[in-house]
Amino acid sequence: MVMEKIVGMVAEQLGVSESEVKPESRLKEDLGADSASVMMLVMDVESEFNIEVEDDAIEKVKTVADMAKYIEEKM
Repeated sequence: MVMEKIVGMVAEQLGVSESEVKPESRLKEDLGADSASVMMLVMDVESEFNIEVEDDAIEKVKTVADMAKYIEEKM
């Protein structure tokens, strides 16, 4: 469930189709995220899942799967 929600959020935030967003997709290299879009995505994640994303975690999350795993661990 988290992965499905994340795929939709990433696609919307980065302006790509959901079919392009795979678990192994790298946010910056594959999907074209920049620092601003990553921060917007983090804010969306915090709001949607009612969690707080630590600053050091933002640097460690490279792929869509990384993001889903991080969220699942925080819930």
